[in-house]
Amino acid sequence: MLSDNALQEWLTSQSLHILAADPLSGGCVAQCFCLQLSDGHRFFLKQQARAEPGQFVAEAAGLEALDATEGVPTPQVIWVSEQSLLLEYLPPTARQKSFSTVLGEGLARQHSYPVDGFGFDRDTWCGATRQVNSMTPDGYWFFAEHRLRYLARICVDKNLLSRTQMDQVERVCDRLPELIPEQAPALLHGDLWSGNVHTGPDGLPVLIDPAVYQGWPEAELAMTRLFGGFDQAFYDAYESNYPVLADWRERIPLYNLWHLLNHLSLFGRSYLQEVDSILRRYA
Repeated sequence: MLSDNALQEWLTSQSLHILAADPLSGGCVAQCFCLQLSDGHRFFLKQQARAEPGQFVAEAAGLEALDATEGVPTPQVIWVSEQSLLLEYLPPTARQKSFSTVLGEGLARQHSYPVDGFGFDRDTWCGATRQVNSMTPDGYWFFAEHRLRYLARICVDKNLLSRTQMDQVERVCDRLPELIPEQAPALLHGDLWSGNVHTGPDGLPVLIDPAVYQGWPEAELAMTRLFGGFDQAFYDAYESNYPVLADWRERIPLYNLWHLLNHLSLFGRSYLQEVDSILRRYA
């Protein structure tokens, strides 16, 4: 566990101290622990020594924004600093049979929550990648400039994309209004794959590790299909409670180009073939 002076000061201010810090499995970015405190409570601690300024504050804000939609629950934010995020500890248990249905219904409520514009009130992070979330009323401009072009430029700078492929990204960006139907913005988890849906102590879903922004609902659904997808009960429940277009699956590769560019940037050329295939299809 990192020696975070701010965390120690907060614990002291609460007349608390740590009795045990048990390591937990986490993502590729941060270290995670279950803290046993002197008052008998347990909390989930997420730490990163080289977190960018505002990264954990943005994650905390995202969790609270998701929770405010009364869609799918999130862990309660207890305390946050530049290096540490302290959350309610939710020990996992076996899933209830209704898990996928509850998740789909909850995501539909989340996407129905009224928001204005595309973006967010601050930048957030998808893995180790900063997401620029400057607000705009134009979803096409937002996705083109702050998602596709932004990541493609990073990949070009890392010599992971060629100039020819960058030109293809530009052509895809120019074609977005003809490729994607108009959609009202919704509050998105932003990184919704199965690893970011925790099974809480009641056997029902809890959203963790968000990359929150306000964007196209179809983009969130597309992300759920990137790494294996969820089961059919999830999609049935969602589509029964949110007016999604019947042909949304046809646009999955286009939306997921953003996430594949992100994985190309973070993890290397094993993602290049899939990126190239999507660029050839839509450019």
